[in-house]
Amino acid sequence: MSENPGRELEGKVAIVTGAARNIGRATAVMLASAGARVVVNTRSSMDEANETRDAAEAAGGDAMVIRADITRPEDVQAMVDATVKAWGTVDCLIHNAAVRQQSPVTEMTYEQWRGILAIILDGAFLCTRAVVPHMKKQGVGAIVLLGGLTAHCGAGERAHVTAGKAGLVGFAKGLAHELGADGITINVVAPGLIDTRRGTDSAVPRHHDHLAPVVNRVGRPDDIAAMIRHLCGPGGRYITGQTYHVNGGAYMQ
Repeated sequence: MSENPGRELEGKVAIVTGAARNIGRATAVMLASAGARVVVNTRSSMDEANETRDAAEAAGGDAMVIRADITRPEDVQAMVDATVKAWGTVDCLIHNAAVRQQSPVTEMTYEQWRGILAIILDGAFLCTRAVVPHMKKQGVGAIVLLGGLTAHCGAGERAHVTAGKAGLVGFAKGLAHELGADGITINVVAPGLIDTRRGTDSAVPRHHDHLAPVVNRVGRPDDIAAMIRHLCGPGGRYITGQTYHVNGGAYMQ
């Protein structure tokens, strides 16, 4: 346990992809408040990423922005190399980057299908592959992948998104077996309906009454960030290969 309560990630280094706003921003700020040094990744939203960095630093942690397209192997490797050069290692990876387009399958182009899977699945693979050698070297690490409620209960016109998010569950289970002996945990956090500001590439699923929480409010980004913080911290060292549903009871296993 940390000698400084509330700062259980003191000295740890975390990369948060898609951290310019919403769940990514809340996660970066919460990890920083726990003492972590945080890389705020964005593909294009530099102004918002800088705001996230400032908020993380105000919360008590060091932070820096690294612009990288996580679907490009060279960008991912450069981001990890820059992180290690600045701060020595990578202790935590939070793969949050995603877009949530909608399209009927009969109208969906192959480019749309591949584009979504590239961000969700290829991004998870590329980022994980790049950080694991550093985690193995130190004998500990935490990887958290952001899944989604619709991967488990479905949503119309989002076959590409639900397929990608469901794929993260299998990816985590496979790697839990592969990396457990190295002290590396890998888990999925699946948010329910969260009060977020969505970009032009994202949309709330249509006909989503089946996704409504049973608690008396919509989820907040901090609700998701709190679970991620736990999985990255000392209390999460014996948890791996799991999917945690943070959805206010909308989906119960």
